[in-house]
Amino acid sequence: MTQSAATSSQPLVQPRLDAGSGFPTLLRKELLRFWKVSFQTIAAPVITALLYLLVFAHVLEGRVTVYGSVPYTSFLIPGLMMMSMLQNSFANPSSSLIQSRITGNLVFMLLPPLSHRDIFGAYVLAAIARGLAVGLCVWAVALFFVSLAPVHPLWVLVFAVLACGIMAVLGVIAGLWSEKFDQLAAFQNFLIMPATFLSGVFYSIHTLPPFWQSVSHWNPIFYTIDGFRYGFFSVSDVSPWRSLAVVTGVFLALSTYALRLLASGYKLRN
Repeated sequence: MTQSAATSSQPLVQPRLDAGSGFPTLLRKELLRFWKVSFQTIAAPVITALLYLLVFAHVLEGRVTVYGSVPYTSFLIPGLMMMSMLQNSFANPSSSLIQSRITGNLVFMLLPPLSHRDIFGAYVLAAIARGLAVGLCVWAVALFFVSLAPVHPLWVLVFAVLACGIMAVLGVIAGLWSEKFDQLAAFQNFLIMPATFLSGVFYSIHTLPPFWQSVSHWNPIFYTIDGFRYGFFSVSDVSPWRSLAVVTGVFLALSTYALRLLASGYKLRN
């Protein structure tokens, strides 16, 4: 009885909720989310970029040269790579958040002891992974048409990661703000799509009138594409260091804003 009483008087050991982190699990879930349907999330954007390449290269190859000596098809490929990476990096977190909200399984992300940094990091890293996978596949397919190797691979990698990061953070913000698919579609159609297409994907801004050149310099997506092209051709419309500064600043500013939204539980805990 004495031993039993001593045993019963010992405090029960409760499991520690702060032990470990749910970040790897959430990251794995987001990675598997697009990888399980890779035909839709990776192959489809590659086919779309290939169609753009076939149409524009057939019409303008031999008629347009950029930067003095760069053939138009070679000039076009980095733009199509970046456009595909940007759009898919945005789509990954935004669609995941809006689907979780509508189907009601968002609560399973809010109940575990996940910090706002864990949630932010998992969504952004998964989106960057999807964007880089799409860009790499577009480049691999384009090699069947043009032999294009980057002159400065490090610049290519840095701008690819930062550009995907910017759109991933925008996807998180759009997913938090949108309460239905119509609002998310408006965010994409009236902000993401125009900023992407008017950023020099299909042309050099030096071919534009002076007014529109000045407008293009206010578009941060332009700097992602221009810096990315510098990594391939060692020439660009603006200094790559200026592009790097703008892209890094935009990424940090958007990340700070998104982290504050997540920390406050904006449209999540209601």
